[in-house]
Amino acid sequence: MSRARTRLVTAVLASALALSALPAASAYAAPAAGASASGRYHQQAETIRQIPLQGAVNVRDLGGYRTWTGGRVRQGLVYRSDALGKLTPADVTTVSGLGLKKVVDFRIPLELRYDGADRLPAGLTATSRPVSDLGLYATLLGAISSGDPAAQEQMLGGGRAEAYMRDIYRTFVTSPENRAQFAATLREIADGGQDPLLFHCTSGKDRTGWMGYVLLRALAVPEDTATSDYLASNAFRAAYDAQVRAGLEQSGRMQNPDLLIPLQEVRQDYLDAATAQLDADYGSFYGYLTDGLGLDLRTLAKLRTRMVR
Repeated sequence: MSRARTRLVTAVLASALALSALPAASAYAAPAAGASASGRYHQQAETIRQIPLQGAVNVRDLGGYRTWTGGRVRQGLVYRSDALGKLTPADVTTVSGLGLKKVVDFRIPLELRYDGADRLPAGLTATSRPVSDLGLYATLLGAISSGDPAAQEQMLGGGRAEAYMRDIYRTFVTSPENRAQFAATLREIADGGQDPLLFHCTSGKDRTGWMGYVLLRALAVPEDTATSDYLASNAFRAAYDAQVRAGLEQSGRMQNPDLLIPLQEVRQDYLDAATAQLDADYGSFYGYLTDGLGLDLRTLAKLRTRMVR
């Protein structure tokens, strides 16, 4: 990219982000919780590009979205997903076809210990880049293993699960360690030497959802569209999560497995908790990128040039 073009992209990026000049125009309607991925998203094939796998349900190409500047996010460069530890041999073959050069795993050690490492094509090893879940995974294990309906209600009922989720989202912004993990991933995407790149956590919806939201916003994808991509996890995960709840009830480990729903879903108010914290700490999304994540304008311009056509 020429020096003149770099200066132009940098100037446009700075003014757009500083003024929050993102029009309220969504590329598609946000899915209702429990909507079926098949059918519901068939007509949205140009917008949401799911990678169908048997051992993971929330694997998507983040490309294809239009930006408010008139561009489109390139396909085949960045993917988001849930954990890849249960991939079948056929799944691994499909993932191999993506040509991935880097996989970033936001899970903490406890999650890896219980769920296992990713199953990846030969020669590819995930980079561990843990982002704190404020002990959610351990809390969830404790609630389920107790088998005590009263204890489970005490842990998760009465709005406590929802409050827990909002606290987790706030730490995406407030924790220096978490910010460092997200920033490192964005820098790698901007540099382009390790793409195609995939990032994931356990369910591919919270830490991964925030990373996807931040990336899309940084690329000048309209805020409503980035939000819709975040909320789409509910549709892709609905059937699997319902099976998990049914299994827990049938096994007798949970009398009221619906207590888990706030933990299984993504919700607008969870995202709002993070963006409100972002505004409080840094004044704007632009401030979060530059002051919070430490990304300079040249890096942001490289990210836009690399990812948008």
